[in-house]
Amino acid sequence: MKIHYLQHAPFEGLGYIETWIKENHHSLSHTYFFEHEFQLPKTDDLDLLIIMGGPMGVYDEDKYTWLKEEKIFIKKCIREQKKILGVCLGAQLLANCLGSKISIAPHKEIGWYPVAPTIECRKVNWFYELFKNNSVVFHWHGDQFEIPKESIHLITSEANSNQAFLYGKNVIGLQFHLEVTKYVTELMLKNGESDLTHGEFVQNKKEIKSGLVNVKECDRILEEILENLFDVKL
Repeated sequence: MKIHYLQHAPFEGLGYIETWIKENHHSLSHTYFFEHEFQLPKTDDLDLLIIMGGPMGVYDEDKYTWLKEEKIFIKKCIREQKKILGVCLGAQLLANCLGSKISIAPHKEIGWYPVAPTIECRKVNWFYELFKNNSVVFHWHGDQFEIPKESIHLITSEANSNQAFLYGKNVIGLQFHLEVTKYVTELMLKNGESDLTHGEFVQNKKEIKSGLVNVKECDRILEEILENLFDVKL
């Protein structure tokens, strides 16, 4: 499979997704929007698009002018029914391209917190099974997407209700980070330390590092999502 990913910041890369891609011998290409001369591929040259996170907001087009071009590209991939996985900012971009608003979340959510499947998630049984035990996953966000029209609202949490959605059979948006590794977490802590302000759902560095015990389970869930997305079992 030909996989292309969009990366918005040097410290928010693929993490465990790259490990999975290499183990399954898929080809991989990228667009780094933080580089001056970035290049987007032709949509014919990809089977799966992965859109990563980043510290910027969906509407920050004046500061990050490439957001306009990125949104046009994402909309084209959606129209052509490409398989797409969006993570955090990536999920917000997907939701926005599908006509939904992005707003400040009820709570800033940073650290390891459980998520739960919605009642509606039962329509996608394999996804429901992955989260039925309220898995603990990694969060780092202050904004939240509305669930796009004609999408299935999959996941919720105590802090923020809209955590994941499925659009059609090919598009999944995840507000949380299943892909984090110890290295990725350290990079995020180093570059986003100023975000660790006091809050009901904001953990400190020590708590976040202790939560790395959840990485193995996140890897397993992420593998299942990627395999189902590829095999079109949705």
